Amino acid sequence: MKRAIYPGSFDPVTYGHIDIIKRSSKLFDELIVAVLTNKGKTTPLFLADERVNILNEVLKDLKNVRVLSYDGLLVDFAMEVDADVIVRGLRAVTDFDYELQMSQTNSVLNRKVDTVFFTTSLKYAYLSSSTVREVAAYGGDISKFVPPYVEKLTYEKFGKKGDK
Repeated sequence: MKRAIYPGSFDPVTYGHIDIIKRSSKLFDELIVAVLTNKGKTTPLFLADERVNILNEVLKDLKNVRVLSYDGLLVDFAMEVDADVIVRGLRAVTDFDYELQMSQTNSVLNRKVDTVFFTTSLKYAYLSSSTVREVAAYGGDISKFVPPYVEKLTYEKFGKKGDK
């Protein structure tokens, strides 16, 4: 069985993330969407458990996709769940620089885990969770960026209704 991990903070999950998840889930027997509890980042909008629940709802129709949270080194988590591939999305050249370094570091830490890069679909190349959070914080329309369920929960976090 080929099992892969698609890690990220998913704070919140965007259509760009979902695109990568759908495309990569077709290549593996099982795809684990790994929600990072990142201590290095600022306070998240959604707690890790909330993000797991949101992703489970949004991805419920993808039968070979499982959502888990993790803390620590990704390669350690990969071994824990018996995954041998890490999926990463690339929006721009700057993403590639960072992701290549991470991939090489992971390879040094554990040679059994490989990284596969997916280029983001052009219609989502500009999209990031931080952009969604910023637009939502000001009550802007995020409906083109996230599914309706995520939109509703994001606005609630900011005490906004959105500009539709």
